[in-house]
Order: sequence, then C-alpha cells, then structure tokens
Amino acid sequence: MNESLNRDKKPGYTMWQMILYMLRLGALGFGGPVALVGYMHRDLVESRQWVSEADYKEGLALSQLAPGPLAAQLAIYLGYVHYRVLGATLVGIAFVIPSFLIVIALGWAYVRFGGLPWMQAVFYGVGAAVIGIIVMSAKKLTEKSIGKDKLLWAIYAVLAAVTITTESEIAWLFIAAGVLVWVWRAPPKWLQRGSANALAVTQLPFLSSLYATADLPLLGQIAAFFAKAGAFVFGSGLAIVPFLYGGVVTEHQWLTEKQFVDAVAVAMITPGPVVITVGFIGYLVAGMPGATVAALATFLPCYLFTIIPAPYFKKYGKVPGVVAFVDGITAAAIGAIAGSVIVIAKRTIVDLPTAVIAICTIVLLWKFKKLQEPVVVAAAVVVGLIIYPLR
Repeated sequence: MNESLNRDKKPGYTMWQMILYMLRLGALGFGGPVALVGYMHRDLVESRQWVSEADYKEGLALSQLAPGPLAAQLAIYLGYVHYRVLGATLVGIAFVIPSFLIVIALGWAYVRFGGLPWMQAVFYGVGAAVIGIIVMSAKKLTEKSIGKDKLLWAIYAVLAAVTITTESEIAWLFIAAGVLVWVWRAPPKWLQRGSANALAVTQLPFLSSLYATADLPLLGQIAAFFAKAGAFVFGSGLAIVPFLYGGVVTEHQWLTEKQFVDAVAVAMITPGPVVITVGFIGYLVAGMPGATVAALATFLPCYLFTIIPAPYFKKYGKVPGVVAFVDGITAAAIGAIAGSVIVIAKRTIVDLPTAVIAICTIVLLWKFKKLQEPVVVAAAVVVGLIIYPLR
C-alpha cells in the first residue's frame, strides 16, 4: 500500500522542468557518458531531489543491461519515472537535440572549409580536462552506490579490472553480478529462465542476415547500419566507436581513416552523448538527410529498449530479489565506468601538459564544489590552443 502511494505521489517538478534540465545538460554537459550519468545523480537525486535514489539505480541498471548509449537511456528512463511514455519521449529528444545541432554545424564547417585542423589543439586540452571530470564523476558514483558492502566492492573491482584489461564492457558480466548478489542476499526458491532474453538472442542471426543482404540506396544503408549499431552495442557511447570504425571505414568505406578520427574528436569536444558522433558521420556521408537518418536509427532502438521494460522495473523494483539484482548490476556498471577512466586516459594523457591539465581539473572540482564543468572545459580549450602549437 505504502509503495503504491509513493508511486502515485505527485512529483515535485513539472515535466517541462525536466525537459528544460535535459536541454541544458545536452547543451552544456561535457565529459561523455560517465560524467553525464554523474551529473544526473548530482542534480536530480542529490540537489533537486526530483528523482529518488532507488529510481536512479533502477534506471542505471536498466541502461547498463540494454544495448545502446548509457547516458541517453538513463535520461529517457528518468523522464519515464513520473511522466511515463510522453515524458520519456520528450526528455530523450531534449537530451539529444542540442548536441545533434552542434555536430551538424561542425559537419557543415568541416565540409565547407576542408577539415578542422584547429580541432587537434582543442581536443588536446579538452580531452585531458574530460579525464579529470570523469574521475570526479566516477568517485561520487562509487561513494554513493557502493558504500561499505564487501560483495559490491568485489564486483566493482572485478569489473574495473576486466574493463581495463579488455578495453571493452562485457554485457553478461553485469547480469552475472546481479544474479550473484540476488542469490547471496535474497536466495530465490526457484530460478526462472529468461525466455524473453533467449528469444531475443535467437533473433540476432536473423536480424544480422537481414541487414547484410539488403541492397538498399545510400540512406537505407545508413539506416540499417546505424540501427544495428544502436541495437547490438552494449555499454557507454565510447563502446560504439570500434563498431562504427569497422562499418564506416572498413566495410562501407564511407569515410577515410582521418575523417573517422575527426568524427570521434568532434564527439569528444561537444557536449551531450558521445554517440552523437553518428550525426557527424551521417552528415559527411549524405548531408543533412544522412545525419538525421543516422541519429534516428541509432537512438530509436535504445529508446524502445528503455520504455518497453520500464513498467516492469517500476512494478517489481521494490521486491527484495530485484533490489539485490539491481544493486549487483549497479556495482558492476560503476566498476566498468571506473575502469573506462583508465582506458580513455591512456589515449588522452599523452604528455606532461595533458597530465597537468587533468590533475588541475580534478583538484579544482574537488576543492570548489560549485564550479561548473563548462567553465573548466572552456579554460581547457584556451590552454589547448596555446600549448598545442608549441609542442
């Protein structure tokens, strides 16, 4: 009864307030998926208290379980919490549209002026600052979600180590972590096999063959490829990069190696989800129609994979076995996020100046709690433009 009353209780914010928040986060939220999910926790759970800790953890667990970009899925789920499908839809659009418009503008400039040579200097500074932002976000998530639970710490450490070693996120380990905590804390009387998951797995070869055999015009090929990317790539937005490289550069040869590297750089220096690089790639391949089709095809699967199971997460989220399962997946997700910091840092911290920028970012955000990340990013842009030509 109490749980039902809590679910039906009128939220302390309007749907439009959440939409405006996501618009702002999409326009000013730097640091990639790790930082973005950290900002949502800081702002919506701790500061404004619009979303409960339980709802946030459920959303993070569902986002980590389902394929697609982590931050976008979490935003969609948080929109769903109190305003259901309409809220999820509008919040998802609000979160993605600012960064989409930014990469379209950069795509136009890239095509119009023959490349972006200044981007290397900008990425030099911003990439290092982003590492500092991610470190602080991972620290806050770890302190808040893991606590002193030894089992959760063990899961966290294993997933961090696996992520660092393999430089990828292994989806079944998240599920295994959830099952482990479930069995340990709330041993079930029986274990039900996931028939829905088995059905989904059996469909993968069919969908893959459908994609491979289709002889489509260019926009159709773009839609098919990016829908496959959005549907079958797990983990953070960064996990999609190797998949995109294989299709865009190697298989279809839509972009050159340099153009693809520039596309990834664009994703890293723009706010919002990293996976929005698909808009830039689509623009280079087929202009504005290509960018639109690529973005829609990538984000539609993650939208569906979030709103379809969301009611079941809401309905059964307080059951002890489900709580334990979610705690295990959350610990695994945050461990993978912490490991990804090392993976990204190895590619970004390339010399002493970038190390200094990253350390200074950590110190500043640690010491000045109210310091806004966009201010740090803007300073890093200036530093990069000054230092990079002197290297």
